[in-house]
Amino acid sequence: MFAVKTQPMTYRLLASLLEYPEPALIEAADEIRAMVRSERAFGADVREKLERFVDYLGSRELIALQENYVALFDRGRATSLHLFEHVHGESRDRGQAMIDLMQVYEKHGMLLHSGQLPDYLPVFLEYLSMLDASEARSLLGETSAILQSITAELSKRNSHYAYVIGALLPLAGADEGRLPESAHDDDAGAPHDKDHLRALDDAWTEEPVRFMGAGQPATANVEFHPRRKTS
Repeated sequence: MFAVKTQPMTYRLLASLLEYPEPALIEAADEIRAMVRSERAFGADVREKLERFVDYLGSRELIALQENYVALFDRGRATSLHLFEHVHGESRDRGQAMIDLMQVYEKHGMLLHSGQLPDYLPVFLEYLSMLDASEARSLLGETSAILQSITAELSKRNSHYAYVIGALLPLAGADEGRLPESAHDDDAGAPHDKDHLRALDDAWTEEPVRFMGAGQPATANVEFHPRRKTS
């Protein structure tokens, strides 16, 4: 696969689209659309799908967007945007991995706001925007198995968010798989497929996914829980 040339704004753009929807995001829809159309790191198909996502943002009430976001990302491991949840689940190892990742950010001058967790995908993408392009692509590539799994689950639910995380896969040197032909988020709160979740858990158990040196045995028993407004 050819190397994709990315700029800092590439990662920041996708990070903003994956954040919890706030009024500022909706108000910036026209500006975001223009950025998507001009972003050369994306192929034509990716740009078209990202424009569909922007259309989705403009076609729903804010409260509906927020409720859908919570239903998709805060109620199950299969679509969680917290990367270490896919690697460590709720084990003690996740706590040390979070501490290690936070220290990496701090070494690069990146300080998180209160309540932000370092393994939250938009935060990770913001960090990548600070790095040399080749280093950023390499680190993103280490998360490709996680991103593919999330994208596949979102595609099963016909969610527009599959287009956003799917846009990361070519940047990570991975196949984006099959994305929804006609996305809709009306059933985003549907129960998770238990067989699928069990298979996903087994896959991580058999072959743990690690990136940025994470995954070393932990000594601290630290629990992290996302804090996000739901209204």
